[in-house]
Parts: sequence; C-alpha cells; structure tokens
Amino acid sequence: MSGPLSGIRVLEFAGLGPGPYAAMLLADMGADVIKVESFDGDDTRGMGPPYIGEISAYFSCANRNKRSICIDLHKAESREVIHTLVKQADVLIENFRTGTAERLGVGYETLSAINPRLIYCSVSGYGRTGPEATRAGYDFAVQAEGGLMAITGARDGTPNKVAVAVVDLATGQNAVIAILAALLQRQNSGHGQQVAVSLFDTQLTWLANIGAGVLFTGEDAPRYGNEHASIVPYQDFAASDQHFVLTVANEKLWHALCEAVGHPEWIEDSRFENNTQRVLYRDQVTANLQAIFSTQPVAHWLQAFSQRGIPCAPINSVKQALNSPLAQANGNVIRIDGIPLVASPLKLADSPVHYHQAPPQLGEHSQPIMQEAGLDYAHYAAQGVVK
Repeated sequence: MSGPLSGIRVLEFAGLGPGPYAAMLLADMGADVIKVESFDGDDTRGMGPPYIGEISAYFSCANRNKRSICIDLHKAESREVIHTLVKQADVLIENFRTGTAERLGVGYETLSAINPRLIYCSVSGYGRTGPEATRAGYDFAVQAEGGLMAITGARDGTPNKVAVAVVDLATGQNAVIAILAALLQRQNSGHGQQVAVSLFDTQLTWLANIGAGVLFTGEDAPRYGNEHASIVPYQDFAASDQHFVLTVANEKLWHALCEAVGHPEWIEDSRFENNTQRVLYRDQVTANLQAIFSTQPVAHWLQAFSQRGIPCAPINSVKQALNSPLAQANGNVIRIDGIPLVASPLKLADSPVHYHQAPPQLGEHSQPIMQEAGLDYAHYAAQGVVK
C-alpha cells in the first residue's frame, strides 16, 4: 500500500455519513483502515436498492479501501480484542452517542491510557457538550435546524433540503482536517489527543456569506432559489430549449455579457453600472436577460459566452455528469472488483491515491486482522466476540 499516510492505521467505529467518509478519505491516502462493525453491520449496508451483490450503492460511496472486522462490543471479552488493536493504531474514529463509548469501554480516557499516541476523533450531531450532547444527529435534521433548508428552494416555495447529504460529507472532511493536524502535532509532542467535530457546528460554518450577512445586518436571510444573495446575474436562465446557468461575478464579466447579448448601453446604465446597483435592480436585470435568452437554444448561448470567457454551464443530470467527456478525461469514475465508484478528487503528484480494496463484505477480514494482531480468532469466535 502506498500513499502519504502509508504506515498509519485507523480504527473506524462509525456507521452512516461523516465517520465512514472521513475514514475512506484517509484510506485513499494510504492509511490502513479497519472498519469495526457489529454483527449486523453498518446501517448503510441495507440502504438500498440499488445493490451489486450484497453491496449497496449507499455503502459503496464511503467504504472503499477498508478492511472489515465484526466485533460484539457488548461482550466483556471484546475489550481484550479492542485494546490489542488500539495498541497498534494511530487514529480512532467513532460516532457513538455521547456516553456510549465510555459505557462500552472504548472511550478516550480508557484508550489513551493504553496508547498515549492515539488520535481519537469523535463525531457527533450537536457536540460532545451542551444541552444536545446525547442527541443523535442526522444530516436532514441538521440541514433543517442549521438554517440550510430555510435558504434552499424557490423564493416563493417551501424550504428544501440539498439532495446529497452535504452536512455529513462536510463534517467528514472536517474530521480529516482535524486528524491530519493532530498527527502533525504528534510529531512534535509525541502524544495524541482527542479531536471532535459535529454536524451542527459544520453546518453553521457552511452558511458562509449568508450567515455573515445575517450577523452583519441582524436581519434574517431570504430564499433566493438559484439566484445569488449578493451577485447579479448569478443564476439559471431558460433558453429556448433548456435551462443553463450563468455566473457573472465581476464588472469585466458584466461588460462582456452586455456585449454578447447586444446591449452595450447597459454598461453605462446607472441601474446596472456595478454589482451593488444590479442587486438593487435584480428583477429588472433578470427580466431583461430572460427575454433575450428565450430566443435561442442553449448551445447558442454557451458558445457565445464561452468565447468571451463568461462562466456558464448546462444543467446536466447525474448520469450526464458521470458520463461526460470531462469526467472521462479526469478519470472521475473507477471500478474496483466490478464495483463502479466515483474517484477521489485528491491529486497528489508524488504520492497518488491508490485503489486496492472494494467496499468490503461484512466481516470479510476478521480472521486475518485477528491473526496480524496476534489474537486467536477461533477462541474469540467461539465466545461470540468476533465473526
């Protein structure tokens, strides 16, 4: 196994969303990730269809490059197995409800005493302290509570969630950032530490400019649909045959757009002369452009704008995006043992991402992992501790 994290071993005690996603990102960079599952397995194994064999699409998107071991953490004898694995680990990722890891004997205080160099990453819904510390967190609920749904959807429509579990994914990325920082700190200090990320904290940071605007003004944020709160024009439009998006983020692009649509006089029009004015006259700008765009097919506008360096794009379906010439050129779709997957976005010139393991079957590697750790698989299997 190669990669910048080669030699780093990660224990993953996590199901659903951010924990498995974080562990997969580490595995993509060469870490040896051992996915510790209950006898029932990660919940996402059963979240289908679709399936290929026994692997669900949901499970596949966050579990490549890992090995799976089944351990019944409710059995006292499991402590011997876990403690042995922890002694050989660099990182542990868990997403138990607050207090559960401690009751199972796999809390930070216990495991850091066994391995002081351990980086222990806790993933939660609402933080490990505070009034919601013991509450389970789910992406959909946090999108609702964290303000994202309120600003997503048509202006005059109902609040919408983002179709993909973006809070889960972003929290997983934050976990990776924290883990890598802790590993770097360990090189200097010689000891590990506990790091923590939560869905709610992540979601609030992802409000970005919208959240900043509310803090600046004290006024709540409206929904703009596919429009931008602070930039005009920056939205979708309807050509004569289909929709496309246009992103005019500075004055140079606005001038180019005015020339492209045959209205150079708009450059000097006081209503549109800068972005601040165009935001104030948003409806007029949008109406003017929509009347023009509806006269020609989308291919006409994409060509006209691309020639002038104006950012624009068709609105593709998921299938179109995955099968696009760009996706093919960038190698965005891979296959591991017949399982199609979206590739890692990380491009490291000297230590590239390596794909070596398809999403594992439940307990596929229990026996070899036990043997590597110097543990008697048959003994613990007979006790119902592993399988």
